[in-house]
Amino acid sequence: MKNIRNFCIIAHIDHGKSTLADRLLEYTNTVTQRELQSQTLDDMDLEKERGITIKSHAIQMDYEYKGEKYILNLIDTPGHVDFSYEVSRSIAACEGALLIVDAAQSIQAQTISNLYLALENDLTIIPILNKIDLPSANPEEVTDEIMNLIGCEYEDVLRVSGKTGEGVHNLLEQIVERIPAPVGNPEGPLQALIFDSVYNPFRGIEAYFKVVNGSISKNEKIKFFATGKEYGADEVGTLKLKQVPKKTIQCGDVGYLVSGIKDAREVKVGDTITSFEKPAEGPIDGFEEVKPMVFAGIYPIDSEDFEELRFSLEKLRLNDASLVFEPESSAALGFGFRCGFLGMLHMEIVQERLDREFNMNVITTVPNVSYFGYTKKEPEVPILINNPSEMMDPSTMDRVEEPFIKASIITKSDFVGAVMTLCIEKRGEIVNQSYLTSERVELIFNMPLAEVVFDFYDRLKSISKGYASFDYHPIGFRASKLVKMDILINGDMVDALSSLIHDSNAYYIGKRMCEKLRELIPRQQFDIAVQAALGTKVIARETIKALRKDVTAKCYGGDISRKRKLLEKQKEGKKKMKQIGRVEVPQSAFMAVLKLND
Repeated sequence: MKNIRNFCIIAHIDHGKSTLADRLLEYTNTVTQRELQSQTLDDMDLEKERGITIKSHAIQMDYEYKGEKYILNLIDTPGHVDFSYEVSRSIAACEGALLIVDAAQSIQAQTISNLYLALENDLTIIPILNKIDLPSANPEEVTDEIMNLIGCEYEDVLRVSGKTGEGVHNLLEQIVERIPAPVGNPEGPLQALIFDSVYNPFRGIEAYFKVVNGSISKNEKIKFFATGKEYGADEVGTLKLKQVPKKTIQCGDVGYLVSGIKDAREVKVGDTITSFEKPAEGPIDGFEEVKPMVFAGIYPIDSEDFEELRFSLEKLRLNDASLVFEPESSAALGFGFRCGFLGMLHMEIVQERLDREFNMNVITTVPNVSYFGYTKKEPEVPILINNPSEMMDPSTMDRVEEPFIKASIITKSDFVGAVMTLCIEKRGEIVNQSYLTSERVELIFNMPLAEVVFDFYDRLKSISKGYASFDYHPIGFRASKLVKMDILINGDMVDALSSLIHDSNAYYIGKRMCEKLRELIPRQQFDIAVQAALGTKVIARETIKALRKDVTAKCYGGDISRKRKLLEKQKEGKKKMKQIGRVEVPQSAFMAVLKLND
């Protein structure tokens, strides 16, 4: 065990962690020059295009230092806030972390939040200044920031370039020197922490784990704590670029397990594997069920594709156990699914993957979050509200609670005023403001998640000219004065456009939505009323004027009553048409609600 080092990489998006991982693989000869490609560990096309890690990866490297052979297990983590639970489990499987900061971009919000996760788990932090070869790099100033953040010495900060390979040999030596070996009881009952799982179409679900106590052998009968299910360990092994089967994985090491599991929901990230014959007394602490934060309806454009969409979502869930969906129907859009996502990026990725991997053309409704409703009859029993249509009747309702988040925003000092205005407009309360340097400020806000779901991130980027970084984590539910707003088109309610909003914003949002829909819904042969209503009370209205033929064109002069007669006749026809006419709402109208400020 003393020659094993388990470490992860913490960094903000695009700070070069996948490139640095390539150099580590290259310098330890884990990957041959022929196999090496840019961002070797990011194997999804979407990851390479966007430059982000979506699924975490693990790989084992062999390294010789001062005549001794060491095993280095790199557990790569996603950098985005939506996957923070995966990050927390990967961190729990490590003893050390490489904190990578871009020498040109400096410290960002996600770096700080993941760093706090690592410090909570008592990991040894090795600070690294990456991209020092860039002409815009500012190494001295950024080194000072790192020293202030984690309280280390100047010489502790390693200077590395993932692109040129400068400083990587020194980094490998420091990993062996500074990161402690794993601790555990090799003779005790088996306890292994699952930190990831992947789907293999031929072998089922493969679980990636770290052995904390005991050891796991091939063909051993094992049990999962969270689900209570038992399986046989058909194959265990270590993770190089390709899997290497082994007879036994010892205490402290990282490996994979194949046991013929077909459903991703049975392998939960954070669960504990133990032996069936000699089970451990309890699981490893820290397991949580992954909770979706954002909900949206996904409907096929052609209603005949409903079963195909179900099949596509089920296949997607094999790769992504955090995707939750259930069938629902909408009067406006037909049959579809209500899906739960970890956040907005997760939602975008699922949409993109449905399009690319399964060629599914889908309509996505306005995303919203889950609320807890309480009735006057039972004010202590919460009722989960995932959809505005599930909102209880206001006469029986006691209160509604909505999820709040703690948002951390790091920006340049020039933009503090604009960022504060935006957050306060979104019902945020400032908790703290601290200057990291004279130029960079960290703002902490408590704000409702529902306000962040819409256009918050886009607006934050535009008012800060792209210089603000944003990160959040949930802090629980609070009571709020929420109302259900319905949109009526030609007197018919369009359920896909209903939303739960705060009472103070209702008039403004209702008016803006009616104006937007007036622009986007095509004109018909009759007047269309677009109304926003709270219950039975209409709070805003716009009218889409009818297309009219000039029926009085043939009247030259003569008595006015002739013209009036023709116009009255036309009016009657329009009235009749309005009663039988139906209005089609285009897809752009559903998405317009997200961009009310444009």
